[in-house]
Amino acid sequence: MKRTAQVQRTTAETDIAITLNLDGQGVANIDTGVGFLNHMLDQLARHGLFDMEIHARGDTVIDDHHTVEDVGIALGQAFHQSLGDRRGIIRFGLACVPLDEALSRVVVDLSNRPGLVWKVRFPTQKLGHFDTELFKEWFNAFATNAGMTLHVENLYGDNSHHIIESCFKGLAVALRQGCAPDPRRPTGVPSTKGTLTL
Repeated sequence: MKRTAQVQRTTAETDIAITLNLDGQGVANIDTGVGFLNHMLDQLARHGLFDMEIHARGDTVIDDHHTVEDVGIALGQAFHQSLGDRRGIIRFGLACVPLDEALSRVVVDLSNRPGLVWKVRFPTQKLGHFDTELFKEWFNAFATNAGMTLHVENLYGDNSHHIIESCFKGLAVALRQGCAPDPRRPTGVPSTKGTLTL
């Protein structure tokens, strides 16, 4: 079974095209028009070993909000699509990832029950021109559309760049675990309900 997806999302505010391969090598081709978001998505691809191509154009002349949120929506849809009925996956993933002085913990449950617990505070409101409050918007849009319960917690850190990069790297490692095929249950559904579809 090929665990791939293609998503096209076009609104009056953004135009986004995504291809995703869960069983890739971490090859990324990303151009969202938002430099810092490109950097974070590149981390997600490389450390999750997901092949991702993401091209987005949005109304960044206003601000980055619509582009950041809509990329989260579309990438979440791509993960949801590529996981299919979620048969044979590990389902759960946990990562504690440092970056210099910052340490973050990310836990995923690919349960098809969307939800985000966000315990991350940034020392600064801006990273260059990027509003740090937009990271919560991205993670919420991604979790909701991927159909996952997602807990993100920064345990400590002083540098906003290090804090959020440790969160994205943690997401990558936890997702890689949760999306991985389970060799002991290759065709089974990892749920006592017998289904992970809505």
